[in-house]
This record gives sequence, C-alpha cells and structure tokens, in this order.
Amino acid sequence: MPHGRPWIVAVGVIALIAAAIALPILLSGGADSGPSAMLPEASGQSGASPQSRTSFLSRIVPPPPQRTSGPPVPRSVLDLAKRLPLERKVAQLFLLGFDGKGANSPIFRDMRRLDVGGIVLRTANYSNPAQLAQLTNAAASVARRHGHVPPWIMAAQDGGDESAFADLPPDLAPAEEPSAQAAGADAAASAVTLRRLGLNAVLGPDLDVASAEGTNVMGDLTFGANATDVAQFARATVSQYTRYGVLTAVKHFPGLGLASQSPDDGPAQVGLSLDQLAQRDLVPFRAAFAAGAQAVLVGSGLYASDDFVTPASQSPTIIEQLLRGNLKFRGVAIADDLEQAAISDSQDVSDAAIASILAGIDMVYISGPRGDQDAAYTAVLNAVRQGRIPESRIDEAVLRVLQAKVHTGLIRSR
Repeated sequence: MPHGRPWIVAVGVIALIAAAIALPILLSGGADSGPSAMLPEASGQSGASPQSRTSFLSRIVPPPPQRTSGPPVPRSVLDLAKRLPLERKVAQLFLLGFDGKGANSPIFRDMRRLDVGGIVLRTANYSNPAQLAQLTNAAASVARRHGHVPPWIMAAQDGGDESAFADLPPDLAPAEEPSAQAAGADAAASAVTLRRLGLNAVLGPDLDVASAEGTNVMGDLTFGANATDVAQFARATVSQYTRYGVLTAVKHFPGLGLASQSPDDGPAQVGLSLDQLAQRDLVPFRAAFAAGAQAVLVGSGLYASDDFVTPASQSPTIIEQLLRGNLKFRGVAIADDLEQAAISDSQDVSDAAIASILAGIDMVYISGPRGDQDAAYTAVLNAVRQGRIPESRIDEAVLRVLQAKVHTGLIRSR
C-alpha cells in the first residue's frame, strides 16, 4: 500500500483531535459514547411544527399503527417499525446530500424534525479530518438528542481521484490497484479511518466489470474486465469494511461496465440479457453478498429486459426478479442518485422516487437540491396516504433499513 500520504498523520492524531473537539462548537449535547445507540422511542414527537411550506412536516398527520410485513428482524426492531409514525417511516427511506461544511446547514434542521435515513458527504462538505469529525459528530448528535434512529453517515470513498476525501485512504482507485489483496488492505485502512472520523457506511465498492475492448465508461472506478477478478476484489474489500463495522452499498447493480455512457451524462443502455448479466456482471455481486455486503446501490442503467425504457432502480424485473429472486439478496436496496442525468433529464425526481419504492427499492439517494428532496419526500408520503404505495411496502423497506443498522452495530436492542 502506498506510503507518505497525509492520511497516515491524520489517523495517528485523530483521537487527540476528537477529544479536543467538544460538540458545543457546533451543537449542544456532548459526544457519542460509542458506535451504537439504543433503539429510540417512537412517540412521534419530533420537534415543533415547521414554518416553511416545503418543510418535511408540511401537512403531516401521523396515522394509527398498522401491521407490518417484511424480512425477519429482532422483535424490538419490529416493534419500533410498528410504532414509528408514517412520516418518520418515510424519512428513513431517504439518503440526502447537502451543501456546507458545518452544522448550520439546513439538513440539520431536517434531521432534528425527522428520522432521515442517512446523509451522504461529498468533496464539497470536506476540508480536513478535524472538520469532518466535527460534522459527523454533529449529525450523530442531532439524531440522538431528538430520539431518532441513528442515520447512515456515508461517502463514496473509492480511492484516489474517485474519493470524496482525497487525502484519506484508499490511496489508489480500483483500476490502479495491483491486486485484490492490495485492494483489501487499502479497504481495511479506509474502514478504520472512516470509522474514527464518524462515518459508518460507504457507497461502494464499485463492482462494475469493465469492457475488454478498453472502452470503459466508468473510468478508474472499475477493478478490471474479468468477472472472476472483480469477484476477488469484491470479497477482499467488502470483507474488510464489514470487519470494521462499515456498511457497504456495492454498486452499480446489475452492472454498468458495458453501458453506452455514464448515467451522470444521460441515458445509459446496457445491451445484455438477464442470462448474459448472470454470467458476467452479477458474479462480483454474488461474491460481495457472500462476503457480508448489507446494501446494494441499484444503478440507473437501461437494460434489454425492460426494452431499454425503465431504469434499473425502477424495474421490478431487476429488483424483485434478479436481485431478490435469483440472487436471494435480503439487504437494503438503494436507488442511485435521482439527480443523475439518466433520471432527471426525463423524469421529475419526485416521480422517480415513487417509482423506485414501488419497484422494491428500500432507500432513495437524492444529492440535492433541497427543494427536490423536500418535494420527493412529500410526494412519497402523499402516495402512501392515497394508496398509490401500499404501506406494507414502506414497512418492508423500513425493516430492512433497521435490520442493516442493527447488523452493523449502529443501533442495538434493549
């Protein structure tokens, strides 16, 4: 693993930095006592009513508890899911990006009001390790002080130029790694560093299998063009993140290695049948799930199985038949950023969020802006109230999210 990078010094002194950083700098309430928290109460008392018409709590009246359904979970988690008011259940299904580097960002007001499922930190949110520790501490404290479910605090930290935090490990992007073993060692360093800085999840590792012809639209994110090699990379990296208690949302299911272009640039067609995907692109995902991956980032690609019309993150064929049926995956399915051009060029973000959840997605990632996030939350909430989305579908998704948080030690039973 490369040496001489600033992260080595940062990791060595981070304990001293964290001890010196009192949370009142940002918020009152003290520091976290550990990586996990007791399951919060579900009274629905989440703070004063908002004044803004676009706020998360606009026009919300909690419904009576209803019977839940979904994967097997510890009884206390099942009870929590039953008691959560609808507006808090729906909020658990959102991963949100935001602007700013401190606790004055509007995202913290939203987190005081509702159980936002998680936040995604990007380069624009980062200055240095000390500032990052303050920011993550603030996010965790907001949820704790208001009796909310602890949020995922995650980032896409793929390595090198593909990382949100350029001076933190891994030093190398996947395409630059000399071997799967070396990538695993770098993943271990990344997991330890991120946990010490208060992050508990990553959007990755990237398991796309590159094109053998060298036309790789995913750039340095991909480890290679051989499915078996990428599967070894998956096992080596996922096992290390899992070992150190960091959730991995492996990406981009069911594979974008042969996409016509990046979804960031527009519609991305992948001309493979389900059988061809199974023989090639799904191989690394099977390995990752076996190695302990508790979440998967479902991409925005267009596939032959849906006549190149429906994005994977909105496709029951991809999610229910391929992911849940064929691969037997029971973890959290996350829709990739709904602000990608592949989605937002042809769909309203609110409509995309509803379609994704109806198709079987458990969480939707919206990088911003805040107006789109608020609109999507309200649209999903109203869709449940109007019967367009069965509440049983929300309950199933919430149970998966809570189970993953228990599995990684983010919350624990009484």
